[in-house]
Amino acid sequence: MKKSIKFTLSLIVTAVITLGSPLAIAQDTVKEQSLELLNKGLVQGDISFIKENVAEGYIQHNPGAHDKLTGLLGFVGYLKTLDTPLSYHPKRVLREGNLVLVHSEVVLGSKLAVFDLFRIENGLIAEHWDGIQEMPVKTVSGRSMVDGPTMIKDIDKTKENKKIVIQFVTDVLVNGKGDKLSQYIGEVYHQHNPGIADGTKGLLDFMGSLAENKTSFGYTKIHNVVAEGNFVFTQSEGDFGGQPTAFYDLFRVDNGLIVEHWDSIQAIPSKMAHENGMF
Repeated sequence: MKKSIKFTLSLIVTAVITLGSPLAIAQDTVKEQSLELLNKGLVQGDISFIKENVAEGYIQHNPGAHDKLTGLLGFVGYLKTLDTPLSYHPKRVLREGNLVLVHSEVVLGSKLAVFDLFRIENGLIAEHWDGIQEMPVKTVSGRSMVDGPTMIKDIDKTKENKKIVIQFVTDVLVNGKGDKLSQYIGEVYHQHNPGIADGTKGLLDFMGSLAENKTSFGYTKIHNVVAEGNFVFTQSEGDFGGQPTAFYDLFRVDNGLIVEHWDSIQAIPSKMAHENGMF
């Protein structure tokens, strides 16, 4: 009899994994360490690698996964009992300081858009957050939730691009100032959220539809930001339809304007396998 897929979906970020096409990481051992945790540690079940690269006090924020190094090792054992084939395809990897962001497509029966965020301390992986959303077959824009540009460039503009995105999220998504969209978003704006059309009109139509249907939506706090060149990632909490929600957003910036957006939106459960919360 097959094991429960539902439980696995809530843990998929820490797991799974037959890596897809090779992902070029330009001489960054910190990025490589995070990818290897997914690949060598979890896919191949290399317990020695996990013990050598993960801190004893590993802090877990995935709501369905247990805490500490012992919890991670237990999860690796659980993976070995699954009959359902898993695959994991990293698309983008960003690093800023001691934070590494991995944006991937995961397949477990259905396709999932997944963000993994790792914190490195003293050379060890010390903390993990994730955001997971099922990928629909059809999207409003015609794009998938993970396709599009992957090349990191404009490294010299990292701080500038980070500031632009933080201001956008604060003004528009936290404070609801839709009239400021044109200050941050270019005429060409590629949208990967499956329910929103391209351009500023797509965003305004989305917000208008929520208001018309009296569906609550808003960000309340930005928790983490990872910026590298033309890509900026934000991890935020807020409300969607009256449900506490984790928002994982990835933006691509070009010439001072946001030109592309990916995300995963995940409801925050009332009960978790640990006491760390999702943030």
